[in-house]
Amino acid sequence: MSNTPGGMKDLFNLREKQFLSPLACFSENALRRRPDPRLDSGYRQAFSADADRILNSLAYTRYIDKTQVFSLIKNDHLTHRVLHVQLVSRIARTIGRFLGLNEDLIEAASLGHDLGHPPFGHDGERILSSLCNSHGAGRFCHNVQSLQFLEKIERSGQGWNLAIQTLDAILCHNGEVHSQQLKPERNRSFDDLDVLTAAMKSGKSPDPAPMTMEGCVVRMADTIGYIGRDLEDAIRLNLVRRKAIPDECANLLGKTSGTIVFSLVTDLINHSSAEPFVGFSPEVSDALKDLKQFNYRHIYTNPAIKGHLKPVEDIFLYLFDKYLNDLETNSMTSPIFVDFLDSLSDTYRQEHSSGEIVRDYIAGMTDSFFIRQAPETMRPCPIER
Repeated sequence: MSNTPGGMKDLFNLREKQFLSPLACFSENALRRRPDPRLDSGYRQAFSADADRILNSLAYTRYIDKTQVFSLIKNDHLTHRVLHVQLVSRIARTIGRFLGLNEDLIEAASLGHDLGHPPFGHDGERILSSLCNSHGAGRFCHNVQSLQFLEKIERSGQGWNLAIQTLDAILCHNGEVHSQQLKPERNRSFDDLDVLTAAMKSGKSPDPAPMTMEGCVVRMADTIGYIGRDLEDAIRLNLVRRKAIPDECANLLGKTSGTIVFSLVTDLINHSSAEPFVGFSPEVSDALKDLKQFNYRHIYTNPAIKGHLKPVEDIFLYLFDKYLNDLETNSMTSPIFVDFLDSLSDTYRQEHSSGEIVRDYIAGMTDSFFIRQAPETMRPCPIER
């Protein structure tokens, strides 16, 4: 085997076939929308390059100031989106290693799975989705928006030309939906991916499983990554008491984030080894579902952390209308031109409606940038807890 860059890549690809499970997605099978001569002739394997590209994207940089669950609270130890995706990557790669799967694909999908989240997390997603629907831009879905950034906006509109297996895992990562088992829906084409993306935007799509085992692992790891961590943050803020965790959940999963992650990962590995699916045992799956419901009641819908939503919603409404008007009046000094459109190709402007352009601009904002765009009188004040 040659010691040249191309020869080394061939060696690495051969090693995958020797050591990975037959159920794994091999790097040599990565499929892109267009040829990529730098990768074809270089030494990097396909999914390793995808992870590098995502890590170097502007959207990834903005993770650092994106809400996970708790926002506008003065506490330096709360989880932000950047930490969540790193936790998901570590958890998913641990699972993938024991199942003999492709860790590079797992890392790429993990790092990219939440790139499309707008300011203020799922609350912002709900508000923005309503505005998009009202202005002909379809339903807003952060999974779809992640692909929009990676394929239509990054690199001045050229996109990163990622493999379909990476994009599919990002699109189908829905960790909010409870699943005991996930089995890959294999052999999707880019045409299939585009149809699925359009269906998600229209709100008519079922909840599809990823096309690879690696994508299924990332989706499960998304749940594992947030369930215990959100609980720890809530306990730190005195919103939840540890002893309030249901006994059935505590007995099977534990009462701390670390114990919960260990219990879930261990069970998932034990019940997925040599199987054509990724899944939990029935009893652990039930305990996880109960813990999710506990979190929804005591954390995600808790009025004590929703007080900021009215001013945030007001800012969403204000900015959406403002930027639409700026587009219609061709106000070239508006931030939507200076900070966004001026860096994109004419093709992007031609292929997107005004509502879609405003959606893309607002969705890409960090929390603090979003607030700074509003008049000072509209800006909410962070609270101390």
